[in-house]
Amino acid sequence: MSNVMIVAELSANHNGSLKTAVESIKAVKRTGADAIKLQTYTADTITLDCDSEDFLIKQGTIWDGQRLHTLYQQAYTPWEWHEELFRVAREEGLVCFSTPFDKTAVDFLESLGNSIIKIASFEITDIPFIEYAAGKGKPMVISTGIAELEDIQLAVDACRKVGNNDITLLKCTSSYPAPIEEANLTMIGDLASRFNVKSGLSDHTIGSIAPIVAVTQGAVMIEKHFIIDRSIGGSDAAFSMDEKEFTQMVKDVRMAESALGVVDYTLTAKQRSGREFSRSLYVAQDIKAGEVITEHNVRSVRPGFGLPPKYLPELIGRTVNRDLKKGTRMSLVFLVKV
Repeated sequence: MSNVMIVAELSANHNGSLKTAVESIKAVKRTGADAIKLQTYTADTITLDCDSEDFLIKQGTIWDGQRLHTLYQQAYTPWEWHEELFRVAREEGLVCFSTPFDKTAVDFLESLGNSIIKIASFEITDIPFIEYAAGKGKPMVISTGIAELEDIQLAVDACRKVGNNDITLLKCTSSYPAPIEEANLTMIGDLASRFNVKSGLSDHTIGSIAPIVAVTQGAVMIEKHFIIDRSIGGSDAAFSMDEKEFTQMVKDVRMAESALGVVDYTLTAKQRSGREFSRSLYVAQDIKAGEVITEHNVRSVRPGFGLPPKYLPELIGRTVNRDLKKGTRMSLVFLVKV
């Protein structure tokens, strides 16, 4: 696996169809991604079936006007699908993991061999839940979309309290879709250094720019919503990438990762051969034995087969010991000894 783990978030993009969910996992494999992520909840484990005004969405989102319970009833991934989805992902060679939203979901995922526990942005304030999840000893990935500094510190402390130090914090902008100017990707590096953890990006912007930049900021994980075909619609379709777009993003991220390379001042064979086009000292005019070297008859020019230009100040005013034709590579052996 490459340094940056690329995760396709299925979320509600199965649109209530197990067949679509299975086809989506196979499509994710074709994109070159490393992992598929699910969400594990029911409407009743994530909210209340209540008509109170508090439970009506009115935050300027794409889901405004819906009741929370109704939205989650439509969007959830049935628990009876999970075993099949984990199996298909493993057959495809993908890492499969999920976001639990309560303790029962954590326990259920444990029975399936879930390898990573993801905490969603809106659950970062549920410290008892995070502590319970971290207690399973699995790598913890926590989105920080709605978190203040104290929230993040409490979540990290909750993991460490139960001896879990495998923590990845994801920079996340909890808007759907998120404006690129609000991505604040410089925070990826700050999250890692400030909390002494790994860091990455849970991205809701449109396009590949944010994931590419995230690589340059030290991200070890990039999560992006995936949909097999936006025309099928669904609650998350508007800010999800289709197979073609996701494939291109994976390529872009891998190229960005490759471009970063390593700190290495040694030259490759190709770079070394390129030094032939650097500058060096050549005889620029015919010089007779006994004549003095000047800035006119010895010059720094391309190519680079002659004496390095750093020697020019030492040569000026010295006498040559032989006739030299224009175009001769300058050498210290041509000087009269003093």
